[in-house]
Amino acid sequence: MSSSVVQRPLTGLPDYAGDGIYLHVRGERYIDCASGTFNVSLGYNAPGIIAALHEQLDRVAHLSSEFTRDKSAEIFELMRDELPPHIGAFWLRDVTGSGANEAAIRIAQKATGRSDIFSLFLSHHGQTVGTTGISGNAFRQRSFTLPFANSVKIPAPDCGNCFYGQVADRCGMLCARRLEDFVEYASSGQVAAVVVEPVMGNGGNIVPPPDYYRVLRETCDKLGVLIIADEVQTGFGRTGSFFASTGYAAALRPDIITFAKGAGGVGIPVAGVLMRPELDVLESWEHSSTSGANPLALVALEETIRYIKDHRVLDNVAAVAGPLHRGLLALAAAFPSMSGVRGVGLMQAFDLPTSVDVEQFIALGRQHGLILRGSRYGFGRTVKVRPPLIITREQVDELLTRLHDTLRSYEKEATRP
Repeated sequence: MSSSVVQRPLTGLPDYAGDGIYLHVRGERYIDCASGTFNVSLGYNAPGIIAALHEQLDRVAHLSSEFTRDKSAEIFELMRDELPPHIGAFWLRDVTGSGANEAAIRIAQKATGRSDIFSLFLSHHGQTVGTTGISGNAFRQRSFTLPFANSVKIPAPDCGNCFYGQVADRCGMLCARRLEDFVEYASSGQVAAVVVEPVMGNGGNIVPPPDYYRVLRETCDKLGVLIIADEVQTGFGRTGSFFASTGYAAALRPDIITFAKGAGGVGIPVAGVLMRPELDVLESWEHSSTSGANPLALVALEETIRYIKDHRVLDNVAAVAGPLHRGLLALAAAFPSMSGVRGVGLMQAFDLPTSVDVEQFIALGRQHGLILRGSRYGFGRTVKVRPPLIITREQVDELLTRLHDTLRSYEKEATRP
């Protein structure tokens, strides 16, 4: 009897392959300056993480969080040295930043018995009804009825476009101090928390002055309002410290910290909430998700923490962030269309004249081997430069060379009649 081998059709996404900071697309190699969707923080194929995920997948891919509670507690203890000292409890039952931020809101409301949630103009806190409702961009809600009845937005600490028309370093952090007026005149008077991104990512990579965090903390203490630090983008080394609120934004001293994105290291979805012990108030049935605390997410989280420590990733960010920032400043000096270079760690950005220019620039960047992303879902004029945290000094030079070539092509096209 003869037998024939049945050829299975090719599955998966064979046109794409990752290699460290590089993404290969149909044979072309690109430096990924967006780190996936800002979630491939350790590159595409960090060996230890990938191996651990394979091992777990061979055993079991899903378990109810009932069976992973002990592992979640172990991971929190592994992370504890990297947290602000007052943070002593956790909630690891989400796989997205949106879910983690909704959990934080529920925690704040239940713990305080209050309803209102303050957030900032230009803020971005997620994709769900609740987190879209507290985000500070009208265009994301205009086609829908997305109620969040107790949301109040206040001016952001955007010193380059100050809402109050103040001059940086001489304003007394008016944007933080005026919170008291908004509580008095724009809220129900029952304010549970203020949600703050230490660096406002999607809003345009807005980096508040360090004093902003201190004044906001003082104001919230005076009012008895909790601070939720949305570290979905800034967490796990992106700004040069494990969390921004243990480094650049330490004066914020948040009561609650949310994380996601880079916590999965190679792009595995995982998210969570960290908090002061007395805020550990939720019952298991008050916030959960089917995939929360699943084995693959927990393995990715644990191995990402270990990788950051074992490979001294924070030291690498410190070593390459300065050359990248100085290189961007040099490019801005050479190309008139580029302005507003800013950033902390490997969360860098610059501006172009309009959002249309950004769209054109990103397309040209692809021609020069760069994957770039803009801000505000294409409505902003910021180009973000956020490569994986494992980028080397030599690769920074390569990135800057490709950016130079992209800028030259962009300005050549801009001057073409």
